[in-house]
Amino acid sequence: MADQNRSRTPDRPPRTAPVQQGRQSRRAADPADAHLEHARDGKLKLNRPQRGLIDETEARQLSEDRERLQRQGIGGPLDGRMLSNPAAAATGPDANRPQVRPQAEGWTQQTTEDGRPLLQFKQPRVAQPKTHLADLTLAERQERVKALGLPGFRAKQLSTHYFVHHTSDPERMTDLPAAQRETLVAEMFPPLLTEVRRLTTDNGDTVKFLWRLFDGALVESVLMRYPGRVTLCVSSQAGCGMNCPFCATGQNGLTRNMSTAEIVEQVVRANQVIAEGGLGGLRRDGGHDAERVTNIVFMGMGEPLANYKRVIASVRRMVDPAPEGLGMSARHITVSTVGLVPAINRLADEGIPVTFALSLHAPDDELRDELIPVNSRWKADEAIDAAYNYFVKTGRRVSIEYALIKDMNDHAWRADLLAKKLNARGRGWVHVNPIPLNPTPGSIWTSSEPDVTQEFIDRLNDAGIPTTLRDTRGKEIDGACGQLAAEGDEEADGSVTPPDAGRSGTSASIDLRG
Repeated sequence: MADQNRSRTPDRPPRTAPVQQGRQSRRAADPADAHLEHARDGKLKLNRPQRGLIDETEARQLSEDRERLQRQGIGGPLDGRMLSNPAAAATGPDANRPQVRPQAEGWTQQTTEDGRPLLQFKQPRVAQPKTHLADLTLAERQERVKALGLPGFRAKQLSTHYFVHHTSDPERMTDLPAAQRETLVAEMFPPLLTEVRRLTTDNGDTVKFLWRLFDGALVESVLMRYPGRVTLCVSSQAGCGMNCPFCATGQNGLTRNMSTAEIVEQVVRANQVIAEGGLGGLRRDGGHDAERVTNIVFMGMGEPLANYKRVIASVRRMVDPAPEGLGMSARHITVSTVGLVPAINRLADEGIPVTFALSLHAPDDELRDELIPVNSRWKADEAIDAAYNYFVKTGRRVSIEYALIKDMNDHAWRADLLAKKLNARGRGWVHVNPIPLNPTPGSIWTSSEPDVTQEFIDRLNDAGIPTTLRDTRGKEIDGACGQLAAEGDEEADGSVTPPDAGRSGTSASIDLRG
């Protein structure tokens, strides 16, 4: 239950004071809205930040809070599996709460010579798939077709079959010359994904795919139906180099980046499944049901921004109008990251209004350094600054992903700290998605208690941060990405573990989809 004695954010006074007119921007009259200004049309808009981080007073207060907490055994170096005296000075919901340390279960994190978690930003030198139609722009496709001895307009016909009809079957391409059809398709559509396994929830509204790439690497995608839309969670890498201790995908490190076409092919194959009736969950109230994938989330296997060039190219294929691409809305595509700051800033300059999501999971560096190893390269405040910069440049509200893990990052004081840091940069620019984990008895990677979850959400909402608990999917089919691929690797070497035999190392994988 929420602590009734804690202070709540006071109601802000109504904005009734007059606003000065003039050629320059007109500042909002309400002091609480100092971060806002009036544009010439009279509407409020968010100012650019006057500083990169919080001001000196806030920074000093946070530093004093941190020192006090460390004296009481909270924060600082986390020795052992659990700190001995966590939150001793805390009152209200944090009283007598333990502080659990992030720790891989069932596997060992790769480390550097000095004992730090190993980070892999570049893929190993490995073979790449053959060039596919989806790797090319329309102009490049035309040149490729001409090089094969055919007129350039055949490229548009091929693009229509793939991006509109979602097929690469030569038998269905009756508008192509029969004598050249097989050769043309073989050159433009080399095999990319082979379906290894498909799992479907009992009600049929969620389907998880395990794909084998041309070189034997395994990746996953998850297809989900919601009222009026269909979302596909796609992978962008085989494996992952970010080495997070909770993630099944990162257990074996980074195998390689996926190609642009391999990423896009996940969408095309999902559309084929929908057309075949393979996705259930259809509405019974007469409402609209989407007939193809409408939303994409880059929250599958891999760190999308570590494969920046190919991910951006795949996004362009998704949003390019048909038949050059899939003709999707950029606003319905979400790109997530654990916090690769230079790539976030680069994404803000791309001119593609995708939704951006930052997987934060902890507002304090003491915990985030171990929970998200890339935090040793770019700290939490730097990642939040980059997220805010994305909002300033694109006008697109940012999502903060925050997996609630019992006694690890779900303390009420962390909700307060998160709200303080987000509000220090302005209001109206961010939305927080707390993510519930699957209950996993005996594991440190388990779900928060319901009252703790509600307290965390309430504190953020009371501080003026829009917060919505994520509706996760696919728990009964190991919906969090990386689990099927881990099993597939075990099957390949003959060491597969039965699904219910305590797969703590893989079942902890955080599910970011939605």
